[in-house]
Amino acid sequence: MALLARALKGFGRFWWDFLVGDTPEIFLACVITIGLIALVSDVAKWHRAGVVILPLLVTFTLVGSVRRAVRARR
Repeated sequence: MALLARALKGFGRFWWDFLVGDTPEIFLACVITIGLIALVSDVAKWHRAGVVILPLLVTFTLVGSVRRAVRARR
């Protein structure tokens, strides 16, 4: 049982480090972007939502990430 618990804990830590890493803000922005596109595509029946929303949110996320890095560097 202890071996299984250790294995599951290690597996969870791997995925946390792989997906979140040292910038949880970017991970959260990706999850929100995917969720928003799915919501708009499903609820509004606008199946080209990704073509419009995805570039805008990715650009917003990139600009925010760069600004954060520049501020941290100063």
